[in-house]
Amino acid sequence: MMMTLRVALALAAGLLLPLGFAPYGQAWAPVLGLAVIFALIAPAQRPWQVLLPGYLFGLGFAGLGVYWIYHSIANYGGGPLAGAIATGVLVALFALIPMLALLLGWRAMRRHSTCMVLMGLPAAWVLVEWVRSWLFTGATWLSIGYTQIDTPLAALAPVFGVYGPGLAVALVAGALAWWFLRPLSLRLLAPVLMLGVFTLAGFVLDRTWSVPSGDPLSVSIIQGNVAQSRKWDPDESADILSEYLSKSRAVLGQSLIVWPETAVPAVYQQVEDWLETLAADAQGAGSTLILGTPAADPAGEGLFNAVAVPGEDTQFYYKRHLVPFGEYVPFRAIAGGILDFVGTPLGDFSAGRSAEPLRAAGHAVGVSICYEVTFGTEVLDALPGAEILLNVSNDAWFGQTAAPWQHLQMARMRAVETARPMIRATNTGVSVLIDAQGEVSDQGPLFEAAVIEGEVVPRQGMTPYMRWRDWPMAGGSAALLLIGTLLRRRGVRLFRDV
Repeated sequence: MMMTLRVALALAAGLLLPLGFAPYGQAWAPVLGLAVIFALIAPAQRPWQVLLPGYLFGLGFAGLGVYWIYHSIANYGGGPLAGAIATGVLVALFALIPMLALLLGWRAMRRHSTCMVLMGLPAAWVLVEWVRSWLFTGATWLSIGYTQIDTPLAALAPVFGVYGPGLAVALVAGALAWWFLRPLSLRLLAPVLMLGVFTLAGFVLDRTWSVPSGDPLSVSIIQGNVAQSRKWDPDESADILSEYLSKSRAVLGQSLIVWPETAVPAVYQQVEDWLETLAADAQGAGSTLILGTPAADPAGEGLFNAVAVPGEDTQFYYKRHLVPFGEYVPFRAIAGGILDFVGTPLGDFSAGRSAEPLRAAGHAVGVSICYEVTFGTEVLDALPGAEILLNVSNDAWFGQTAAPWQHLQMARMRAVETARPMIRATNTGVSVLIDAQGEVSDQGPLFEAAVIEGEVVPRQGMTPYMRWRDWPMAGGSAALLLIGTLLRRRGVRLFRDV
């Protein structure tokens, strides 16, 4: 195949993958995109024949998948030039990840193209997704399993986590690539049958993994829609707090009243009297107030991005997984003031340590803040004790881009994996109530002040994923690669090559 055509196909395949994610929702797109790049990589005889198309594939994937980074930095960081440079660098770095996954699968089973596309490349893709979820603080965005949240393959998630649907997508893509390499009519049965098997498995596994642990709780989410330009302006803080207080008083009587991430425009201890007065009034009306706020640790260990349940014995959850260059600046001591244009206006946050659920309305609530919800195993740390999941976020940074919808899609997957309902309260949207099957039951508008009301049913029980976490998928993918490598070295061929 001419190099120009290979390059064009690789880039197009990369651009196809993000269409599977929200808000586009084309669940077939990752299957086709991976199938094309697998078919392009399989016949390669030299590493550079993998690296070039693999990197271009990664550029398309990352460029369309996380283009919204530019909006965040250009509008709320260092301006358009800083946004363009930072986005270019981050996309260029992210593109290395799919390239390395393709190189790993090719290297393990080179010159065995059939085994490579049917086993090696799918296994390498999922294994690298898992590794990047924890390496260098972790990067979980754009894991392909999320694209199947509205298909029968989502039923694999309570058993295997997001990498279960992800491996299914990659294996079907590999079977389709096998047909691309030599389009015989009988070979087309392979991806069709494989898709049918995974779909059937999804229907078999589509069961109730948890049971109600109490009556439905009424919920009001206060979506303040506070512009970033106002949020940390000292002259605006009293007005912002008054807006939240008045909206909360209007819904007293609801079981839970929830404010989004850092809704309190000051350190909690600075406005503690106001908040505890509201909490006392809420308690008298049968409500529990849960709010996002910066908080100073009583032990003097620093400033935290927190969720508080104010009252006589105020409870706090401190965010454990901080965003580099968003909530703290690595190497600030070395770089001095060069990096002061990034990070939180209040200064660097410290990381919390405990995932202990908070008690609210008589139930255990497992909390995650912002992008913590994208880390499946970190959400599990509050389980099985948590009966309800809560995610608070401020997605104002993303503007009218795909990012708020991608973030919501990942939150929905956490509900599916854990068979727990989730309350998701955000500053500008998308604020939602999600049931234990991952379906959105109530949803607010984007970039409008609103009060989203609905009900959640507390639940208890264990899904297999809570017990096994990601080890079956990570171990299984690694085993497939190891077996393929050993067979290749011994000259054993499981399938006839194309």
